[in-house]
Amino acid sequence: MDTMDFLTELRAVVDAPGLVRAADALAHYAIEPRGRFHGVPLAVARPASTTMLAQVVRLCQRHHVAIVPQGGRTGLVGGGSALNGELVISLERLRALRSIDPIDASLVVEAGATLAQVRTWAAEKGLRYPVSLASEGTASIGGTIATNAGGNLTIRYGNTRQQVLGLEAVLPDGRVFSELSPLRKDNSGYDLKQLLIGSEGTLGVITAACLRLVPAPRQDVTAMLACESLDAGLALLERLRAAFGETLSACEFMPRLAMDFVLADQASARDPFERPHPWYVLVQLESSLVGDGLERAAESELVGLIERGLAIDGVVAESDTQTDQLWQLREGISWAQKQGGVSLKHDISVPVPRIPEFMTRVLPALEGAVPGIRPCVFGHLGDGNLHFNLSQPEDGSAEAFRATEPLCNRIVFDQVRDFGGSIAAEHGIGQLRRNELAQGQPIKVDLMRRIKSAIDPHGLMNPGKVLD
Repeated sequence: MDTMDFLTELRAVVDAPGLVRAADALAHYAIEPRGRFHGVPLAVARPASTTMLAQVVRLCQRHHVAIVPQGGRTGLVGGGSALNGELVISLERLRALRSIDPIDASLVVEAGATLAQVRTWAAEKGLRYPVSLASEGTASIGGTIATNAGGNLTIRYGNTRQQVLGLEAVLPDGRVFSELSPLRKDNSGYDLKQLLIGSEGTLGVITAACLRLVPAPRQDVTAMLACESLDAGLALLERLRAAFGETLSACEFMPRLAMDFVLADQASARDPFERPHPWYVLVQLESSLVGDGLERAAESELVGLIERGLAIDGVVAESDTQTDQLWQLREGISWAQKQGGVSLKHDISVPVPRIPEFMTRVLPALEGAVPGIRPCVFGHLGDGNLHFNLSQPEDGSAEAFRATEPLCNRIVFDQVRDFGGSIAAEHGIGQLRRNELAQGQPIKVDLMRRIKSAIDPHGLMNPGKVLD
């Protein structure tokens, strides 16, 4: 590749705002939230249309220039980082709402639009896009699709994969794959969009999507329950499902250590209970029906849960402000963990009924390997996704604890596989878990390589991510 020839041709393809070359501007696109991956892209292309993007990709094919697609840069596994002088393709200018249909309960949106913007557009029509993330103000639709993002509402609506009716994407050879139909039923051959969902930019660049919407809730109840153990938490989950059915939209859990971190980190945070408890379960109930029956049923059920000993205590939010306060206790954990020093983070899942057994197996092994380690395990109780984070010992050094990461990873991931779980429940593989995936699932990785080779024979789409 002749770099200057390529850049000259690139300038002819994109408009002036569409090409970023200045070193200080490139640094913005090299930022990775955790600071684990560092590099400088060759340049950044910011196409203003799918047609322009297709021209850029065809140019990259001719010059054998590798491509790194980039959305809102909220990923945590290095999937959007350019490390070897690749061309970053940012979707930030592709933000348009192409259409929204209240009758069909669907919308077509370009990949650079943020998740929060899509949720706002849906709300204006009395509908809802049922994916909710703490980073939704920055996370892009294309990025959430490319990583199959989960979030708090998975227990009711499923991950992003379940919300995608159709996709538009530029393939590695520059052709545009466009199936943006809102059809719920289409058995005409392979469902090719499913290959692109969760592919982390290794098979193409997603440019637009047709997304399903659901009725907006007219009733919602948020409550926090305190309990003695994770076994009690699962008993709560079982009872809540039986009592409230599909209105159970979120069921999150957190340990006391996480509560302590958040209370120390946020001056405005308040403990909802008079005394500390070992575990907390945050519940959200929602219904699109008019009325107040859900709130009355929730208050009655809460009293019953405490009387039966399934919960020690509980509180129901009485206003939007209180709802936000309860959710901030949960959503503030990741950031607040800096209060405990270095944190080794794992995004895993195990079958829901086996969560307590998994914890009983793994935590003693970690304590034996790293005395004084402080597990801060929280996440989505309803779908088995554990943010299995480990804070450094209070009397230990940050550097010494960082050095234990390979050992801690081995203990955690070996047990995840023994329990039939996943090493990447929500955040994806990227670079961070690439070798772990290859080691643990060789047949799956072999099949993935074959698909990658067929669609991207020159290996120019996001090289080094997911597959080595």
